[in-house]
Amino acid sequence: MTMLKRDDGVSLYYEVHGSGPTILLTHGYSATSQMWRGQVAELSRDHQLVLWDMRGHGRSDSPDDPALYSEPATVADMAALLDAVGATAAVVGGLSLGGYMSLAFNRVHADRVRALLIIDTGPGYKNDQARDGWNATSIRTAERYERDGLAVLEGGSAERRTARHTSARGLALAARGMLTQRDAGVITSLPDIKVPSIVVVGSEDKPFLAASDYMASKIPGAKKAVIDGAGHAANIDRPEAFNAAIRTFIDGLR
Repeated sequence: MTMLKRDDGVSLYYEVHGSGPTILLTHGYSATSQMWRGQVAELSRDHQLVLWDMRGHGRSDSPDDPALYSEPATVADMAALLDAVGATAAVVGGLSLGGYMSLAFNRVHADRVRALLIIDTGPGYKNDQARDGWNATSIRTAERYERDGLAVLEGGSAERRTARHTSARGLALAARGMLTQRDAGVITSLPDIKVPSIVVVGSEDKPFLAASDYMASKIPGAKKAVIDGAGHAANIDRPEAFNAAIRTFIDGLR
């Protein structure tokens, strides 16, 4: 088991598959790196594919200090992972919270991003009231994990139902510190993105269809792929169609 010890004492689980240009994929909230099993063979045949568990998730540490869970800490974790595998830059992407964090990473480390893969993701909110509503929902999610434990996963989408975690408390703290949003920085950064980008969404992922349209329209030159018949975990629901869309995009970067 490969672990990366961060400066704040948190150890992160990660995996490296294949060799070549680097792809860094980040899972969604309350999922783990295992959600990408169906992509490993396809993406690692000509790339170095890096998968990891965010703090509070999977085999990574779940520290008790709420201050150790945040968007800046997650962005710093991603940069440290690239350092650990010797990658100055990478194709960076993820699903849902992982996609949001990939956009946040691009804001801070644009020089380390070759391209963006934004999958079943929302870009945040310009409107304070809408953001407050999202944050209230995130806090209720945290409270459910605090009350009901890991049994909450059983009612989630595919990437959550198949996830294995060591700590419900870690997921609750991640909801409070990482799933909640502080400002409109990510959504307002979309027109400034300079790298090739693809927005992928499942046709049945109704809560994220409008957000995907918005991102595809605001990110300069962005491509969009709708995975027919897929829900929130498009890569799990329809892996062949998902892999084909990502492969076509990545091949176009050469």
